[in-house]
Amino acid sequence: MLKFSANLSMLFTELPLQARFAAAHAAGFRGVEVQFPYELSVETLAAELQRHDLEMTVINVPVGDLTNGGNGLAGIPGREQDFRRAVLDTLPYADGLGVRCVNILAGRQPPDADLVQCLHTLAANARYAAEAFQSIGVTTTLEAINTFDMPGFLVSNIAQMQEIIEAADHPTLKMQFDLYHLARMGDDVILGLMENAANIAHIQFADAPGRGAPGTGKLPLKGLFDVIEMLPYSGWTGAEYRPDDAGTEASLDWFAPYR
Repeated sequence: MLKFSANLSMLFTELPLQARFAAAHAAGFRGVEVQFPYELSVETLAAELQRHDLEMTVINVPVGDLTNGGNGLAGIPGREQDFRRAVLDTLPYADGLGVRCVNILAGRQPPDADLVQCLHTLAANARYAAEAFQSIGVTTTLEAINTFDMPGFLVSNIAQMQEIIEAADHPTLKMQFDLYHLARMGDDVILGLMENAANIAHIQFADAPGRGAPGTGKLPLKGLFDVIEMLPYSGWTGAEYRPDDAGTEASLDWFAPYR
């Protein structure tokens, strides 16, 4: 059975973050995800989840300067201690919110850095994170980001996710399988879902190429939802798209059959 979660970093953004939990519940979602929830306390977030009978499905480890155009943390040689501090900062949120998964963003290759060394650093950091989050019963995921939206990103397709997960060699390190990012890179997302189902812990989607709501692009999301429903996959499927100016509620026609 499909379980859809609302990404509150991209949906219901016409409201303050704390108010988005009520909006997601009212719209029919029973799961939510927040990319970086750290502007609110664990206690505030947990209260909103309980008040609106919601599950927090995934959060990200802080990424340093990545969202401001920098290189990030996880795959950057010399920033290993910064990454470890970010993991330690995430632990109380992951534990206190009962999240299923914590996601790692690899970051960009610095112009003066060797690619092999960056990937070695990423694998070692991913292993460290997986060990840390395993201690509280949480799965760690690694996500590919397309290089159109984020040039120089270290992990941008299915094969690269597979390689890092294999190199990290930890049983609780899995994929966050984002249909939008992988489709933008030209990956066969249906084949990718089928071949990697056992190694996928979280799925996200937006239409491509514009990262809008289902039906605004060329990605056959209804068919992909059907594929996900047939897989041996029990995780959540996160709506992580940008609604147009009409707002989030107006973008939810796709969700009506699943409420």
